[in-house]
Amino acid sequence: MGGATEQVAEFCAGLPAPVRVAYEAGPTGFGLARELAARGIGCTVAAPGKIERPAQDRVKTDRRDAERLVRLLMIGGLHPVRVPTPAEEAMRDLVRSREDVRGDLMRARHRVAKLLLRHDLRFEGNNWTQRHLDWLGRVELPEPVAQAVLLDGIGAIDALLVRRESLESQMAALIEGSPWEQSVARLRCLRGIDTLSALGLCAEVGDFERFARPAQLMSYLGLVPSENSSGERRRQGSITKSGSRHARRLLVEAAWHYRRVPRKGRALRRRQEGQPQAVCAISWKAQQRLHRSWVRLDHERGKRRTLCAVAVARELTGFCWAVATAD
Repeated sequence: MGGATEQVAEFCAGLPAPVRVAYEAGPTGFGLARELAARGIGCTVAAPGKIERPAQDRVKTDRRDAERLVRLLMIGGLHPVRVPTPAEEAMRDLVRSREDVRGDLMRARHRVAKLLLRHDLRFEGNNWTQRHLDWLGRVELPEPVAQAVLLDGIGAIDALLVRRESLESQMAALIEGSPWEQSVARLRCLRGIDTLSALGLCAEVGDFERFARPAQLMSYLGLVPSENSSGERRRQGSITKSGSRHARRLLVEAAWHYRRVPRKGRALRRRQEGQPQAVCAISWKAQQRLHRSWVRLDHERGKRRTLCAVAVARELTGFCWAVATAD
């Protein structure tokens, strides 16, 4: 039997009923889970990071892994992941493609900047503004080969900018009339979260209402502290980072906006037009509370600003849950 989805589904359907299936979430996606559900076969897509493994088990084979999955499935020891709809999975792929292009663009810019630095060329001002791009167009390196490398790097940056704009246009066009249109509009009411960030959070989280309380969403995104406690000793460490890295980055970037004094600027007022009064009230409460948290951690306790941003991002996650489930 091959590994094609149709062949696996037919094999499972031909087994004596009742049939239950489990497999680890991975690059194969959720097509098999949807096909099995359509045939009336129960399927559990297990979170790989939460599968229990004995500490002294040093032998790993496909057969042993399959046997472990079966035993855990029989006793209910697997942690299932939510199977997204095809539309949700397509949106997530689009959002992550834009994230990949963003990373490629950052690395391409770093390569050009380091090339110029090796030739002792520095721009006085902010990099990658229009003035900086005009200055780059006038740079001429003494070595023809080095000049060719510079032009190739600039061309790569231009191509990545075109790709990024194309993906962002597709993302913006995807919102209207979609199931997550309301969630995106409400998340945009929060300071530091605009269309692309809101759509990215919806793509990574899915349905906010599947979390009974905000602490569950914080844990799902890996923004809660790790802990190693025993007896009367309690020791907490860095955040667990167990969830979506993309969602964490979006929330941490948004958290930096709350270091400034609470205010409603023109752009924020425009985003809040037509939204429920309760959502706007939650947004204002978020500004006040998160700014107080930033001031307490940064100015009063002297924490590093990166730690302050992560702590504020954890609280911001709770406000995201609140505005998305305000009904």
